[in-house]
Amino acid sequence: MNTVVPKQVLFIIDRLQEHGYEAYAVGGCVRDMLLGREPHDWDITTSAKPEQVKAVFKRTIDTGIQHGTVTVMVDHIGFEVTTYRIDGEYLDGRHPKEVVFTPELREDLKRRDFTINAMAYNPDEGIIDLFGGKDDLEAGIIRCVGRAEDRFHEDVLRIMRAVRFAAQLGFEIEEETWNAIIRVAPDLKKISAERIQAELTKLLLSPNPGHFRKLYESGITAVILPEFDRTMDCEQNCPYHCYTVGEHTLQVLVHTPDKLPLRLAAVLHDLGKPICKTVDEEGNAHFMGHPEVSRDIARKVMKRLKYDNHNLDITCRLVACHDYRIQHTDRAVRRAIYKIGPDIFPDALALMRADAQGKNAQTKEEALQHLDAIEEIYRKILVAEQCVSMKTLAVSGKDLMEAGMKPGKEMGEVLNQLLMHVLDYPEDNQKEVLLNLYRRRTE
Repeated sequence: MNTVVPKQVLFIIDRLQEHGYEAYAVGGCVRDMLLGREPHDWDITTSAKPEQVKAVFKRTIDTGIQHGTVTVMVDHIGFEVTTYRIDGEYLDGRHPKEVVFTPELREDLKRRDFTINAMAYNPDEGIIDLFGGKDDLEAGIIRCVGRAEDRFHEDVLRIMRAVRFAAQLGFEIEEETWNAIIRVAPDLKKISAERIQAELTKLLLSPNPGHFRKLYESGITAVILPEFDRTMDCEQNCPYHCYTVGEHTLQVLVHTPDKLPLRLAAVLHDLGKPICKTVDEEGNAHFMGHPEVSRDIARKVMKRLKYDNHNLDITCRLVACHDYRIQHTDRAVRRAIYKIGPDIFPDALALMRADAQGKNAQTKEEALQHLDAIEEIYRKILVAEQCVSMKTLAVSGKDLMEAGMKPGKEMGEVLNQLLMHVLDYPEDNQKEVLLNLYRRRTE
């Protein structure tokens, strides 16, 4: 355990102990210390009640005082200090109706979700591990504290946290815990979209996004993303594919770089295929128009899950263009950059590359070689600083007005015509050359 405990955390623990109270760092920070990772947050648990904590420190904030939490400010940094507690009855599958403070550390630790998150630490006693958290860390296991179904009924979101932790840490989920996840999954409908989205995002951005499969196998996607479940049984029956749509999607996901819009696009890019599927007389499946249909479904899904407009816009644009066919000529690549958008073109290529990984071996190799050629041309276009958007066109509306054109719809049409010309003839992206082109067209 090489992690250095922040001096502010040690100060808080020391001060509470000096006043006769127990105090420990607790939860995820202890887990990360044992894993040799830098903790993001340091939480402290204590036998002191909130008013006693407030009396010990000069600067405090009543963060969640009804649940025993006081934020202690040290060196302008806030640290949550929470009184040992026993949670009362959970009525909404998320929050206890009431909490009861307790003088016993064990009572506080046993209400926590997983053994790896139910450990405490202070410099005097070292690691307090009452439920086998260290053993489960060493074995790479996610296991609930006590009876799994009880922990999940207390807070249904914990079933997604279990899968998310497994993905982040590369762990497996213990059998009883897994079976309880399956039984409790339908209750996820009680949880807000915002909380579900937060867990889904963390899973997708983890080192093991392929654990998304566990969301399907446990029945979680049946509640939060039923559109995906329909793809798992959708056979592709065509020369390019060797998986169902859903299995293909999972292959794409694990080959996608860890950027949120890209990984969301990987999950959502083929949701329209079950709707668009047709089968010809020879038994081959076709999915005409599926990128646009998938884009529309993706927009509905992301709005339902309360994703922000920025990620929604980029993700939907990536979904819409994931099947865009680009010829490996300079002209075709410039036009593709313009149509897809210079801002997302590199990500679009990354998604196309991941999409190729989910196809049969021959198709995959041919597609990857083709994309290599596209990327080489793209780099050449960047180095040459060729015009691929209105933003880099050498003339503007102001230039056209100075040449005698009146503002209006026609001006936009002329600028677009000049841009289309420059996409074909990049050497003509010069102000005088383009103005002369405009003048010749008006003579």
